[in-house]
Amino acid sequence: MDNHGRGPDPRPAGGADAPLEPLESLPRPLPYEGVWRFTAAAVDASVPQARHAVRDLLHRQGVPVSDDLVQGLLLIVSELVTNAVRHAALLSPELAVEVAVGAEWVRVSVEDNHPYRPTALEADHGRTGGRGLLLVREITREAGGVCDVEHTAGGGKVIWAALPLKPLRVR
Repeated sequence: MDNHGRGPDPRPAGGADAPLEPLESLPRPLPYEGVWRFTAAAVDASVPQARHAVRDLLHRQGVPVSDDLVQGLLLIVSELVTNAVRHAALLSPELAVEVAVGAEWVRVSVEDNHPYRPTALEADHGRTGGRGLLLVREITREAGGVCDVEHTAGGGKVIWAALPLKPLRVR
């Protein structure tokens, strides 16, 4: 029934008197699931601020993460925000950090408006820097996760890492 040009019929397929699906049969998100996003200036002070904000968010939401996973996530956030500050600030004076938590994974990402897509450098022991993305890749791989760099619709980029949530071991 087309509802006389008013779009699809909002009534259940069985007619107006058909029983509705009980709400308790629908999957409910866990209390810690959600997506949180905040912005910061592309300045050095944003690195520890972002790290602390992510740590506090994970704790406040009760995300079941081991200390090792938290440390890995915080190192990833530090590296990604540092890269945005060092390499994108000229064209992107603001960056965004996003934390997305599902039932079985946690994803952190940093977005900026600079179009340059970075690549991970190989280990060069003569250099004192430039290995941040290599470190992010390694931490992510060791945790059994995935990471990538994607272009945004606005011409910038988002670099993200998703790590699996593993049940905490009870000793």
